[in-house]
Amino acid sequence: MKIYNTLTNRKEEFVPLEKGKIGIYVCGPTVYNYIHIGNARPICVFDVFRRYMEYRGYEVKFIQNYTDVNDKIIKQAQIEGSTPEAVAEKYIGEYSKDAKGLNVRPADAHPKVSLYMDKIIEMIETLVDNGYAYESGGDVYYRTRKFEGYGKLSGQSLDDLIAGARVEVSDIKEDPLDFALWKSAGADEQHWDSPWGKGRPGWHIECSAMAKDCLGDTIDIHCGGKDLVFPHHENEIAQSEASTGKKFANYWMHNGHINIDNKKMSKSAGNFFLTKDAAEKYGYETIRYLMIQAHYRMPMNYTAELLESCKAALERLYNCRENLDRAIASAPEGKITEGAKEIFESRKKQFIEAMDDDLNTADGLSAVFELVRELNIMASDSTASKEQLEKGAELFDSLTGVLGLLYNRNEESEIPQEILDLVQKRAEARKAKDFALADKIRDEISAEGYTVKETRSGTEIKKNS
Repeated sequence: MKIYNTLTNRKEEFVPLEKGKIGIYVCGPTVYNYIHIGNARPICVFDVFRRYMEYRGYEVKFIQNYTDVNDKIIKQAQIEGSTPEAVAEKYIGEYSKDAKGLNVRPADAHPKVSLYMDKIIEMIETLVDNGYAYESGGDVYYRTRKFEGYGKLSGQSLDDLIAGARVEVSDIKEDPLDFALWKSAGADEQHWDSPWGKGRPGWHIECSAMAKDCLGDTIDIHCGGKDLVFPHHENEIAQSEASTGKKFANYWMHNGHINIDNKKMSKSAGNFFLTKDAAEKYGYETIRYLMIQAHYRMPMNYTAELLESCKAALERLYNCRENLDRAIASAPEGKITEGAKEIFESRKKQFIEAMDDDLNTADGLSAVFELVRELNIMASDSTASKEQLEKGAELFDSLTGVLGLLYNRNEESEIPQEILDLVQKRAEARKAKDFALADKIRDEISAEGYTVKETRSGTEIKKNS
């Protein structure tokens, strides 16, 4: 598999640290509010990445943190008349609801900043001891200029950073480019005891400590949104490599940002949508489909028209699977034709080639829809064997499963017996050529929220959405 590595700005053949095993770290949410659709993109994209690597036979250890100690959380607690701890737990719960709705599997571990203070302090102490950090007025800062590789991820030199980056100028810092590892706090603020007094960690140090503890000094792949390249991920590299003396991550993957009607989404601009609100209107699965229908590195435009298109595409997938179910139920026994075998092998190969090319989900979906077209033809063929249709359904389920789609299929409620009875009466009326009665019964079924129609593979009953 080839991955576009942000560190080298090129596609590279993926080689794991340990054969057959992968460690992946994904920056998780700062839990001070509901997640917006921009937050939904990385969790959907990298969930697909995890699923695909498992599909390819790797044993994956997937880590995603919760930032539950942060100034934004403290501010939100004041707004809500609550405590930072209660606010963090509340929005971890809300995030989990959204993630479940999007069919994002829980990580193997979700480390929290609040439970990592000892390891965070230990890493800061190491940086102070080896001269990469210093204490000043109860704060601890990282000496950015001392780390020779600073800027290698974002491709920015120190001169560029001085000229254009947003840096905090402070009388207690040796250099404006130095960033906080530990911030002092008053006794009435959220704080922890440390060798430098009461305080709490800076934003960046948490991920360095968590990644090291969960995955080791060097990790295979670090993932996150493009907006995190600088300063967050740049600072993670500086902290981690200065404290361990080893390379922090071999590969970096970053997803593109989301535009709202061709304008970059941002809270400051007020043009953002909460995931839960978008899902209430279009459904969580439509949101998930939206996030993977374009290549993950490309900017993506969020529009109502695109969401409707995603919803229609999902409908095609569900219809194909339902067609297969009906066809399998009445199909004759027999062998799989050589032509069908070639089709299945070709579509599987097409899907793998797409996904092996830097997780190209757009082309992966194209392979799935080619398979859909061919499966629909097979399902309408009365001579297609049960074994052949089942093999097609197995491949279809496998590929859509990698993408995390069609997860609502098994959650649909069974058709009530009274509806089934009406369908039977309608079939008898049609057989007796009493079409007026058949139409009347069809209207009764429709009034109960169901649609019935005849297809080549039998009578189809569907609950209206």
